[in-house]
Amino acid sequence: MTSWRGARATSSCRPAGSPSRLAARTSRSRRFAGRSAPWLNAIRCCSGPAGSRFGSTIGSVLNSKRSCGTCGSEPPPRIRNLVIEIAQIRAAAERIRGRIHRTPILSASSIGERAGVSLRLKCENFQKTGSFKPRGALNKILTLSREERAKGLVTVSAGNHAQAVAWAARQDKAPAVVVMPTGASQSKLDAVRGYGAEVILHGDRATLFDRVHEVERERGAIFVHPFDDPVVVAGAGTAGLEIAEDAPDIGAVIVPVGGGGLMSGIACAVAAMIPRAKVYAVELQAGPGLGPALAAGKPVPVPRPMDTLADGMCPPFVGEIAVEVARRFVHEIIVVSEEEIIEAMRLLFTRAKLYVEGSGAAAVAALLSGRIRLPRGVPVVALVSGGNVDPARAIAVLSEETPPEGRRPR
Repeated sequence: MTSWRGARATSSCRPAGSPSRLAARTSRSRRFAGRSAPWLNAIRCCSGPAGSRFGSTIGSVLNSKRSCGTCGSEPPPRIRNLVIEIAQIRAAAERIRGRIHRTPILSASSIGERAGVSLRLKCENFQKTGSFKPRGALNKILTLSREERAKGLVTVSAGNHAQAVAWAARQDKAPAVVVMPTGASQSKLDAVRGYGAEVILHGDRATLFDRVHEVERERGAIFVHPFDDPVVVAGAGTAGLEIAEDAPDIGAVIVPVGGGGLMSGIACAVAAMIPRAKVYAVELQAGPGLGPALAAGKPVPVPRPMDTLADGMCPPFVGEIAVEVARRFVHEIIVVSEEEIIEAMRLLFTRAKLYVEGSGAAAVAALLSGRIRLPRGVPVVALVSGGNVDPARAIAVLSEETPPEGRRPR
């Protein structure tokens, strides 16, 4: 395994088509970790013959740029060259500076000891609106002209991006409309309305994006994509920039994946500034999106669970940007169960004294699962992506009861 010590950071994110030396070194050891998933058969098709060094792993799917001789799959042109440059992330950081929090990186030694690493938590639960989302939403809005902002903003989200857009729109006194799934937590609905946005509830998660585009056309508003817009991703990447500046000695970063905006931004920032560090992406066992997209070579619709505490990890697909960035810079995908997320939430509540949502606990859940293999004592940053959990659910997690609309750990 590649040592995490001794490498020097580069100053920029290399363009697609020119893999860094790190990518060349680590492509041999990339793999899928987690429980059985239906899309593994597709990955096997694209990962070489059975018994080969890459056989039955996600590694060559992540690293391959050529079509598969068996199934003919090939990354379509539209998802090439979507890597976010470090200059874009630095520009986003300057643009939003002073309007969002520079969140702390806190030591979590008692939790880290369980995994044999030096654990630090990037606490985006302390961010404006309680999640990382304002970084991207604000960056996007600040790039719009005054005339564009006056048309109003529209977005789609289960909660955190909805709050971020509503909050950012209020900063600029711009109208905002948010399409949210029926069944979104009441606390998130109340927060979005509290920031002054209009909420439109839609019952079919699979057609949420169809509904938001209808609203976009009807009202002439500007669509703020929750995760698949390079400006939004560059904003999310400012969290990775802060990690690189505040914890340059790290050997790994663990990031939850929903639509993939946070993972994409952080992976590009880390690849540019700490190329020796490995990026691990975490998906929900009940509804993984990145793995199937990598197997297909493009974003694909994915059924997502309705009864999860990690609702922030449940958009109907991952973005094109995330697919390309994962091919380039993600070392491994880890799949975690609802039970593992609940246990990680409980530990973060009781040991780290952090109030987190299910998505915010996913990175710690992956670390504690034992499926990430790292040198003992290596410094690791886990992204705590948000803290917008319904109080009733938080109480249930702490009391070891079945969370409302959630599952009980076995």
